[in-house]
Amino acid sequence: MVHYVGLDVSDRDTAIHVIDETGRLVWRGKRASEPETIAAALRRHAPQLERVGLETGQLVPWLYYSLKELGFPVVCLDARHARTATTLQRNKTDAHDAETLAQLVRTGWYREARVKGWAAHAMRRLVGARSQLVGISIDLSNQVRSTLKTFGLRATGGAGHIFEAKVRAALEGRPEVADVVEPLLAAWRAVRDQVAALDHKLMTAVKADPTCRLLMTCPGVGVVVAASFSAAVEAPSYFRHSRSIGAYLGLTPRRNQSGEIDRSAGVSKRGDRLLRSYLFEAAASLLVRVQSPSALKTWGLALVQRLGFKRAAVAVARKIGVVLHAMWKANKTFDAWPTVAATPQAA
Repeated sequence: MVHYVGLDVSDRDTAIHVIDETGRLVWRGKRASEPETIAAALRRHAPQLERVGLETGQLVPWLYYSLKELGFPVVCLDARHARTATTLQRNKTDAHDAETLAQLVRTGWYREARVKGWAAHAMRRLVGARSQLVGISIDLSNQVRSTLKTFGLRATGGAGHIFEAKVRAALEGRPEVADVVEPLLAAWRAVRDQVAALDHKLMTAVKADPTCRLLMTCPGVGVVVAASFSAAVEAPSYFRHSRSIGAYLGLTPRRNQSGEIDRSAGVSKRGDRLLRSYLFEAAASLLVRVQSPSALKTWGLALVQRLGFKRAAVAVARKIGVVLHAMWKANKTFDAWPTVAATPQAA
């Protein structure tokens, strides 16, 4: 008799639920969230193991690949999809969630989520760390400006060394203000140095990656966008059609259809939020800063006239994702004026 297992993973412990092919409980318990410990429990209580299911989460990449290496048939369940079933439990506990996951993998009523490889995770974390530090740097500079304004001082315009020079000029002869601003300015400078260090690592990684160099031939796409996109998609073969990228990144409209009701709302905002924001920035850059003409830019500017800049930029962001995937799949650089079959309207 075959066995199915659900794992509800937390930071310290993992709830394990083992059932047979009829859905009957075989064993349940908790073990430390360590691959070897979980593997030992599975070997003992589920000798005829057919499938192991666990939800997406922070520890999942590590546990997923570790259990795979140990020979276990592990699948990763989309947490949003699995949550629909787990919320049906009268009492929500780790044990009940593990039981629900076990029943899902037994019946096959689940949506499998692809677990990215270590290289993709490393690149995504590098980009994420840079984004976090950039945000901290902006917050600190805004705090410095706010403090100066309280005392009637200003450091408007400029960035980097120019900003620091203006702040120091404003602080001359005002020691009571300098006592407050100097620590903020020192922290701001230290964060900026770390951002520069991460920028150097990111540039080095992108220069050594032919995929990123290929993606950067698209106007508006720079180092950060190319690195983020390659890490999120990982391989073009994972998506059958380039237009699926829009839904994967949460850039397609939500739909609510039931009977005679059929409504479309704003974009779903599912998937990688950081990449979605970077694609929006790339779209804005294409529409405003890029000077070279292209079919993509012409299409985007026409949308601006009809929909306004913000909505048009969202549509162009989705299209840039589609174009990047098509370029990667075909291993071809950006074509400013493609044939009719590959124009943005037909992509």
